Amino acid sequence: MLDRVSAALYRRRVAVLWVSAVTLVLAWTGGLGVEHRLVHGGFSDPGAQSARAARLVAERFPSAGDDLVLLLRGTTDVDSPEMTSLGTALTRRAAHTPGVRAATSYWTAQRAPSLRSRDGSVGLVTLSLSGDEDDRAKTADRVVPDIRRHAQGLTVLAAGPAQVQSEVGRRTAHDLLLAEAIAAPITLVLLLLVFGGAVAATLPLVIALLSVLVSRAVLNALAGAVPISVYSMNSTTSLGLGLAIDYSLFILARFREELRAGATVQEALGPTVRRAGRTVAFSALTVALSLVALLVFPQFFLRSFAYGGIAVVLSAAAGAVLVLPALLAVLGHRVDRYDVFVRLRGPARRTAGPAAAPEAGRWYRFATAVMRRPVLYGGGVVVLLAVLASPFTRVASGLFDDRSLPASSQVHRATQLLRDRFDADALGTVPVVVQGVGRDRVQNLEPYARALSAVPDVRQVSAAPGRYAAGLRVRGAGPAAAALVDGDSTLLLVVSSVEQNSSAGTRLVGRLREVAPPAGATVSVGGRAAEVEDSTSAIARATPAAIGIVVGSSLVLLFLFTGSVLMPVKALVLNTLSLSATFGAMVFVFQEGHLSFLVGSPPHTGTLDATIPILTFCVAFGLSMDYEVFLLSRIRERYLCTGDNTESVAFGLQHTGRIITAAAVLVAAVLFVFAVSGVTLLKLLGVGLALAVVLDATLVRAVLVPSFMRLAGRANWWAPGPLRRLHDRIGLREDA
Repeated sequence: MLDRVSAALYRRRVAVLWVSAVTLVLAWTGGLGVEHRLVHGGFSDPGAQSARAARLVAERFPSAGDDLVLLLRGTTDVDSPEMTSLGTALTRRAAHTPGVRAATSYWTAQRAPSLRSRDGSVGLVTLSLSGDEDDRAKTADRVVPDIRRHAQGLTVLAAGPAQVQSEVGRRTAHDLLLAEAIAAPITLVLLLLVFGGAVAATLPLVIALLSVLVSRAVLNALAGAVPISVYSMNSTTSLGLGLAIDYSLFILARFREELRAGATVQEALGPTVRRAGRTVAFSALTVALSLVALLVFPQFFLRSFAYGGIAVVLSAAAGAVLVLPALLAVLGHRVDRYDVFVRLRGPARRTAGPAAAPEAGRWYRFATAVMRRPVLYGGGVVVLLAVLASPFTRVASGLFDDRSLPASSQVHRATQLLRDRFDADALGTVPVVVQGVGRDRVQNLEPYARALSAVPDVRQVSAAPGRYAAGLRVRGAGPAAAALVDGDSTLLLVVSSVEQNSSAGTRLVGRLREVAPPAGATVSVGGRAAEVEDSTSAIARATPAAIGIVVGSSLVLLFLFTGSVLMPVKALVLNTLSLSATFGAMVFVFQEGHLSFLVGSPPHTGTLDATIPILTFCVAFGLSMDYEVFLLSRIRERYLCTGDNTESVAFGLQHTGRIITAAAVLVAAVLFVFAVSGVTLLKLLGVGLALAVVLDATLVRAVLVPSFMRLAGRANWWAPGPLRRLHDRIGLREDA
C-alpha cells in the first residue's frame, strides 16, 4: 500500500503542496487569538476535599478568603491616623471592584494582629475573589494597578495565589517568546550542521511550522469546550519543533541514502515512504498513545498537554510522511544544494540494497566493540544510571507557588516579606469547614476545636465558641465569631507552625483529617497544604492507569512492529532506567539545589512539583520510543536479510546512530532553551526532557541496546507460535 502512496505522492506532488499550503493558511487563521483563550491554574483536583472547602469558603465566608493579599507600607506606623485613613479607604475601594467578593484589612478588622507586621510598618488587605483560577488572576490584574494608582505615596506589594497566577502567566508568555528567539538561530545552525545544505535544513522547519500551527488551531477549537492551560503553548511549540526535526531527519536520511545508491528521485521515494515513512508513522502512534495517558488525570494542566501534544505529534507525522516526500519529489537532487557545512554523509558508492556487505563505519565499529564485552559496557552504564536515579528515592512532592518565580519577582518578594515579618497566621492558616453544625448547635464544636488545637504543629484554632490552643480554650467568643457561622456551616481557622507547601504541611493535613468530626457533621479541610495533599493523591491514584496505558500500548505496538516478545520488554526496561536517572537528576538539582547554577540557579523549596514527573514520564517515554523504533527498524530490516543478530545490530547502529544522535542534539537544544525561563516549572520540564532525550539517545541506544541484544542473541526475535502467527497476519513489518 505504501508503494502506491509514494507513487501517488510523486505524481500529485504539486497538488499535495497546494493542499498543504491551504492547510497552513487555514491552521494559521484557526489559531489566531489562542493565547487569549488559555487559562491559568489546573494543578489541583477539582473533585477533592480541598476544592470543596475552597468553594464553601468563597461562597459562605468570603471575608476569610485570601486569594489576593496587598501589603501596604508607608512612612509612618500602620496605627497612625494617616495610615488608618488611607488603609481604610483603599480597602473599601478594593471591596467595590468587580470580581471582589470581600475585602478585609488591618484597619477594618479590629486591628487583628495577624494583619500587622511585627514591627508595625506593614498592614495587610486580604481579598476574596470570585470565579475560577483564571478569573481570579484577571481580577488581580485589575485590582493591583488600581490600588497602586490611589495609594498616595504608599508602597503596595501583592501576594496570594491570584497574583502568583497572574505573574506566572505574564512570565510564561514572555519566556515563550524569549525561548523561541534563542532557539531559532541555534536550531538553524544545528540544522545546517546536520543536513549540510541550506535547502535540506529548511525542510524540517516547514514541517515544524505546519505541525505547530495545526496544533494551535486544535487548541483554539478545544478552548471553547474545555479549559486549556497556558503552559500547553510552550509544550506545543517545543514538541512540534523537536518531532518535526526527528521525523524529517529520518525521512531525509533515507531519501539521500537511496539517491546516493544510484536511484532516481521516483525510485528513491518508494523505500523512503515504505520503510522510513512507515517507521515515522509507527513512532508517532507510540508517542501519541503515551500522551493519551495524561487524559486519565483530573488536573486540566496535564490534560492540556495531552490535547496539544497529540495534535502536534499527529500533524508532525502527517507532514513528514505526506508533505515532505512531495517536497522531495519536487526538489530531487537539489535537496543538497547550497552546502554550508560538511554533510552527514551516507555510503558514497552504489550498494546492492540491504543485503550488501557490512560497512565498517565509526558506529559499526563502536557497536562491535560494545558487543565484544556486553557485560562490561552494559553493566557499567546500568550502574551509572542507577547512581543518577538514586536521589529520586528522596523525592518530596509539592505544587508550584511564588517560589516558582525568580527571587527578584515582585510576588516572590511580597510573599517572602509575609514569611519573614508576619505571624504564622498570615501564611499558615488552614480553613476547616464543618457542615451540619449551624448557629443553634455552635457549642457542639468545642470538643472538635479542642481536639484540632491539640494536633502537633497547630498553634491555635479560632472557632465560633472561642479560641483554642494545646487542647484548651484560651479565649471566649469575640466580636468576629458571628462571621464564622453561615446557616448550617461553620468555619474554623487552624493556624499552623509549618510551611503549607511542604511535606510537614501535608502531614499536618492528614492529622487534621483524622480528628473525629462532630456527630452528624461533614468536615472539609482546605488550604494550600490540603491542595498539595489532594493533588498528589489524585496523581498517585491515576498513575497506575497512566502507566498501564503507556506500557500496554508500547508492548502491543512494538510486538506488532518486531514480532518479538523480548524486544518490547527490553525497550520498557531500558526506558525505565533512563527515565529513573532523569528523575533522580531533577530531584538532585531542582529539589535539593545541587549544581543548580548549571540551570540558572532557580529557587528550590525542598519539593518537586507533583505534576512534572508524570508529565516527563509520558512525553519522554514517547520520545524514547521514537529512537527505539528508528533503531529497530534498520536492525530488523538487516536481520530479515542475513539472519545474523550481532551483525544486524552493528548495521542498524551504523545507519541510525548518527541520525539519532543528531536528532537528539537538536531536540535537546530546543528543550534546554527553556532553562532561560524565569518560571521554575517550565525550566524543570524543559531541562528534564532534554536530559531524558540525551541519556536515551546516547547511553541507552548506543550502549545498552547493543549489549542487551548481544547477550540475548537469537532470543531477541523469538515469539511463541500463536503470537508469531498473529504477527504474520496483522503485524507491521518493515519488509512488507
